[in-house]
Amino acid sequence: MIRIYGSMLCPDCVKCREDLDRAGIAYAYLDFAESLLHLKEFLKIRETNPLFEEVKAGGGIGIPCIVKEDGSITLDWTEFM
Repeated sequence: MIRIYGSMLCPDCVKCREDLDRAGIAYAYLDFAESLLHLKEFLKIRETNPLFEEVKAGGGIGIPCIVKEDGSITLDWTEFM
């Protein structure tokens, strides 16, 4: 099952969940606004994965962060649609 790190304060995270729900795609949503453990897990991913370099350089957060079943990371939920 894919895991999604994000916050429901983020419009992209809300849209991601709506789209995946509508498509019937199963996922675990890890809201770091509700759990410091989820925030720590996300920050570890963000600080060690080169995918986030451009996002960080632009002042972004990099959510929703989607961890696929094979462990790879994407920021584009539309690839599951």
